[in-house]
Amino acid sequence: MSTVSVVTLAKGRPAHLRNVLLGLERQTQKPAEFVVAVMQDALYDLPEVGFPVRQIRVEGTELPLAAARNRGVAASSGDRIAFLDVDCIPTPGFVAEYAQGLSALDGLLMGEVLHLPEHATFGDWDYDDLARVAEKHSDRRGPPASGIEICSDYRCFWSLNFAISRATFEAVGGFDERYTGYGGEDTDFGKILDRRGIPIAWMKGALAYHQYHPHHMPPIHHLDSVVRNAELFEAKWGYRTMGHWLHAFRVMGLIDDTPDRPIRILRRPDAADLALTGQQSHQPYTNSASVIRHLEARAREAEAAPEPAIAPVTA
Repeated sequence: MSTVSVVTLAKGRPAHLRNVLLGLERQTQKPAEFVVAVMQDALYDLPEVGFPVRQIRVEGTELPLAAARNRGVAASSGDRIAFLDVDCIPTPGFVAEYAQGLSALDGLLMGEVLHLPEHATFGDWDYDDLARVAEKHSDRRGPPASGIEICSDYRCFWSLNFAISRATFEAVGGFDERYTGYGGEDTDFGKILDRRGIPIAWMKGALAYHQYHPHHMPPIHHLDSVVRNAELFEAKWGYRTMGHWLHAFRVMGLIDDTPDRPIRILRRPDAADLALTGQQSHQPYTNSASVIRHLEARAREAEAAPEPAIAPVTA
């Protein structure tokens, strides 16, 4: 039987992390270990479980997501690695299904993700309760009806919930640690795999429930790192990534991203921008597409509005 290490990156959100651990404790196939790459000074107070739990500190003034994934793999021992965000609860078949999937395809596999509303994990939750209220993200495609389906566009890679063999991860050199802060490091990794001819695929199973937390889409609270990482990607590959976010930032008047020139930040997000992009408590998620549609409709209305009449000048 293959061994699967589960790696999570964590900064804050201790209640979310404890739910991840509870989900791993309920697995039909226990992980070889649970490695938490801790992106804060203090380690977490976690309950005892029936498999090893290792916490490692990862230094960095901004979110060192790329470096944390690499350190998590280096600290693990399994021959397969399942990456799971700190806000995702794995369903009982998560580990076993990834082990089976990676036996069928030596590549990167992305499991299913459903999103939970606020309060869904309050108290003693169970999987039936989560399943009743979970929703699919409207911006993300669903899994195949069964088995594994190759994705022909590396940009489909979503780092929320994925697995890869240790040998393949190490062969490509892991994530590019020049990416710091939020955005772009996962698309870059997908591009690396694509260049090496390593398949990226969706799979039925390995479901995780994304726990509610307020956030912004597009991620205007990470404006600086998205811009910086988009320019790093362009310097490396010849074109920019995160185009949908950059487009939203441009429509909002936050940036000038004229091609062949450095991206300029024109202003900082204000309270109206935060209100527009922020997740509401009744939403299991927020999405960039709806914000962009709203902004473009507002721009069209402004263009169609009649010019105000100008009073004649009298002597």
